[in-house]
Amino acid sequence: MKDREIHHAIRILRRETPKWQTPIVTMVAESSKSPFHVLISCILSLRTQDATTAQASRRLFALAGTPAKMLTLPTKKIEKVIYPVGFYRTKARNIHGICRTLVEKYSGKVPDEIDELLELKGVGRKTANLVVTLGYRKPGICVDTHVHRISNRWGYVRTKTPKETEFALREKLPKQYWIEYNDLLVSFGQQLCRPISPICSQCPVERYCDKAGVTVHR
Repeated sequence: MKDREIHHAIRILRRETPKWQTPIVTMVAESSKSPFHVLISCILSLRTQDATTAQASRRLFALAGTPAKMLTLPTKKIEKVIYPVGFYRTKARNIHGICRTLVEKYSGKVPDEIDELLELKGVGRKTANLVVTLGYRKPGICVDTHVHRISNRWGYVRTKTPKETEFALREKLPKQYWIEYNDLLVSFGQQLCRPISPICSQCPVERYCDKAGVTVHR
């Protein structure tokens, strides 16, 4: 994908994405307008399907929608409420620890800077960027497996890890696309540009794609 073609690809995906399922963390952000809910739902979503994350988030926020209220729940209760998300015991401990830090250090408010968010236990760059972009509508680039895979498959970047992809995109991707880039590519990756045997015959941006690393497609 040539640099100038990213503008065409983004416009096309903007048009196509409403036909596909919205990522769960985006749905939480749109419905709650709460950076805290974005943070916790993102933690729950790691290694977990969206449907499971949605149900666990709904149950948890019904009991505790703020860091202070979350601290009133024993860790075992959080485990029970969020089960069966992946690594639910570890996530319950991390959620409790994060809420304690938010209350004691930030007066219950979620930080809006990536470096501060990364200091919270269990928060990586993907989660930090999602909180900044979806929770605060500030520029950031969230890179998950879909964004990393597709950006390289297009030939727009040539990187080996999601972290390398994030910083390559920060150098190259026009800033007006930063906030929406993750949402567009996650939906696209789930529906068409799949890890194995992508559905290239139905892809609306195929003409811009280098198909780097693709050996089998439909």
